[in-house]
Amino acid sequence: MVDKKTFELANKLWDYHHVNQSLEKSDCILVLGSHDLRVAERGAELYLEKWAPLIIFSGGLGNLTKGIWGEAEADKFAAVAQKMGIPKKNILIENKSTNTGENILFTQRLLREKNLDFQSFIVVQKPYMERRSYATFKKHWPNKKLIVTSPQIPFLEYYNDEIPLEKVINIMVGDLQRIKIYPDKGFQIFQEIPTDVWEAYEQLVELGYDKHLVR
Repeated sequence: MVDKKTFELANKLWDYHHVNQSLEKSDCILVLGSHDLRVAERGAELYLEKWAPLIIFSGGLGNLTKGIWGEAEADKFAAVAQKMGIPKKNILIENKSTNTGENILFTQRLLREKNLDFQSFIVVQKPYMERRSYATFKKHWPNKKLIVTSPQIPFLEYYNDEIPLEKVINIMVGDLQRIKIYPDKGFQIFQEIPTDVWEAYEQLVELGYDKHLVR
């Protein structure tokens, strides 16, 4: 059971993980795979609203889906999109990547194979992975125009039986740690972490929300 104080600390991380960018018409929608099918639905909605003429789903089986799903994240997401009315001919699938860096690198390879050279992307990810996705994309593809978005769901309504609150908090804590340490490893661009956000992170780690940390 998560008490009020813990929820407030987690909500501070949730807010920081959002980059709060406005949508613009782009060459392509790039949906990054995960365990949350609402991400696929958000990407499909953007396509149906004509923000871009083509949609790419990227993701094999990552840490959160390996051993749970028998089908690659990208294939599962693409099926959601087709059910929502997106023609198969306007969908590209990259279903081998296992982390955010590979999402970008393997998508680059896919586009080269298709002789496509897009200049602007709308990247769709889980709400609490917006900032990390932005930082990873900008590291590996610095010259492209990028807008990051996610399912438009407030923190209070995001978690559910399939993705419980405790799991969300653990992942958010781990992702904030990665935002801090991954630039030195060459995985992401540097981003400033406000003092109050880092203090909230440290308190959550002390409370035992350390299941997703890099050891």
